[in-house]
Amino acid sequence: MGSKNLDGKLVKNPHTTQRFTEQDIENLLKCQDPITGAEFFLDNFFYIQHPTKGKIQYSAFDYQRELLSSYNGHRFSVNMLGRQMGKTTTAVGFLLWYAMFVPNSTILIAAHKYTGAQEIMQRLRYAYEMCPDIIRAGAVSYNKQSIEFENGSRIVAQTTTETTGRGMSISLLYLDEFAFVEPNIATEFWTSISPTLATGGKAIITSTPNSDEDQFALIWKEANKRLDEFGNSTELGKNGFYPFMAVWSQHPERDEAWANEERSRVGDERFRREHECEFLVFDETLISSLKLADLEGTEPIMKMGQCRWYKKINPKNTYVVALDPSLGTGGDPAGIQILEIPSFDQVGEWHHNLTPIQGQVRILRDICQYINDECSKRGAAASIYYSVENNSVGEAALVSINEIDEASIPGLFLSEPIRKGHVRRYRKGFYTTHAAKISVCAKLKHLIESNRMKLNSKALISELKAYIAKGLSFEAKVGQHDDLVSAMLLAVRMAMVLQDWDPAVYDKMREERDDEWVMPMPVYVSSF
Repeated sequence: MGSKNLDGKLVKNPHTTQRFTEQDIENLLKCQDPITGAEFFLDNFFYIQHPTKGKIQYSAFDYQRELLSSYNGHRFSVNMLGRQMGKTTTAVGFLLWYAMFVPNSTILIAAHKYTGAQEIMQRLRYAYEMCPDIIRAGAVSYNKQSIEFENGSRIVAQTTTETTGRGMSISLLYLDEFAFVEPNIATEFWTSISPTLATGGKAIITSTPNSDEDQFALIWKEANKRLDEFGNSTELGKNGFYPFMAVWSQHPERDEAWANEERSRVGDERFRREHECEFLVFDETLISSLKLADLEGTEPIMKMGQCRWYKKINPKNTYVVALDPSLGTGGDPAGIQILEIPSFDQVGEWHHNLTPIQGQVRILRDICQYINDECSKRGAAASIYYSVENNSVGEAALVSINEIDEASIPGLFLSEPIRKGHVRRYRKGFYTTHAAKISVCAKLKHLIESNRMKLNSKALISELKAYIAKGLSFEAKVGQHDDLVSAMLLAVRMAMVLQDWDPAVYDKMREERDDEWVMPMPVYVSSF
C-alpha cells in the first residue's frame, strides 16, 4: 500500500506488510544480488521521464551497461562521457538500487549547481515513485533534498562546496559534472572529502570534460596511468580509480549526419570537448584551445637549485634571460624564462613566491653565469642578453642589479626606449604598457601556434591554459598565476628588439604574409 507525502507523491510506507508471489520473491532476490542485481533492477523496474515520450522504461545501450558495470565493479570509478549520453540517468538508477538493496548506506550526491542537485533528486524521486511496492523499500523521510529508507539507508543531495559532506560517514559518493565546479572549490572539496572515503566508501565521478587542469582532469589522468613498475598493465590507475569513457559515436541513435549538424551549430572546438571528450579550454585563451590541447611539455634534463633546464647550452646560439620580479612575500611569484634564439626553444625557467627581490636578481646572475661557463668550456664566447620588467616592483630589481654590480652579470642588459610624445627617454629594462602587452601577446600567439617556438615547461603550459581575455587585455583566471607567462612575454619582447640586428631572428618572427613589417624602434643596450 502507498500513502501520500506532503507533496502529494505516492510513496511506500515503512515496514508495510504485503503478500508476494513466487515471481515477486524471485525478482526481489535477483535485485538483491550484489553483482548482477543493479543491472536486473534497471532493466525491469527503472522508469524515466523522456523529454518527448513521457514515462518510459529504461533500456540501456551497450556503453551504458559498461558504465553501470564500472559503477558496480569498482570501489572508485571516474567516467567521462559526452553530452546527453545518459550518464546521469544511469547513475540515478544505480544510486536508487544501492540505497534500497545495500542497507545502512549513506549516499551523498554532489552537483556543481543547486539546480543540478535538485534535478538529480527529482529524477530519483520519480524513479522511486514508479517502482512497484514489491521491489522498493519503504520511505521513512521523503523530501526534495533527501530520502531516508526503512533499511537505514539515506540519499542526500547537495551543491558542491568546500565543506560539502564534511563530518558525514559516506558509503557512496556521487559527483555529477565535477569538471564544472569552480577550480578552487573542487580542490578544497576533494581534499576535505577524501579522508571520508578512506574508511571504505565508494566514489563515482561523472562529467563531460572541461579544462585539463581542473580536479576532475587530474583524477582522470591519474586513473589512466595503468602500468605497474615493470610496465605491466593494471586494471586500476595510480590513484585507485577505474576510468571509463564514451563518446557520441557509441550512441546508436547518432551518425555522421547528426555530428555534422551539431558541429555546424556549436563549432568544432565545443563539439570536440562536449561530444568527443577532448580536454579543450573553452575560455577565450590567448593561445588557441586546439593548440593548447596538443602542448604537453617535457621533464627537465637537470636542475640548478630550483631552476629547471630543458636543453643543453649551445655556444653557437644566443640566450635571452628575462625576469618578471615580484615582492617575494608569498603572493604572486617571480618568474624567469630562458629562451634560445634563433631556435626559439625554451631552455629553462625558474619561479618562486618567497624569494626576495635581491635573491631573484642573484638567481638571474647565476643563470647568466652558468650559460657563460658552459660556453667557455667549449672555447666560445657566450651571447647573453638579460633584462627585467621595470613596472612597479621592477624598480626594486633595478636597484638590486645596481647593488650587486651590473658588471658581475655576464651578458648585456637589454632595455627598450620609452616614447612620450615626440621625446624618447631611456630607462633600464622594459616598461609594459597596454599597447606593448597586446603587441607582444599577439607575437607570442603567432610563435606558438605556427610551431616556431618550442615550449618545454609543463608549468608554463598550465599557466597558458588559464591565461584568458579580460576586457581588452589578457591575464590569468581568478585564483591562478601568470608569472611564467609574463616572463616569457618579456623574453619575446627582448627577441623583438634583437631582430633589428639578427636576420635569423627577424625571419623567425615575421608573419607569413607580413609585407608591411614595421621594424622596431632603436634599442638601448647598457654594458660596463
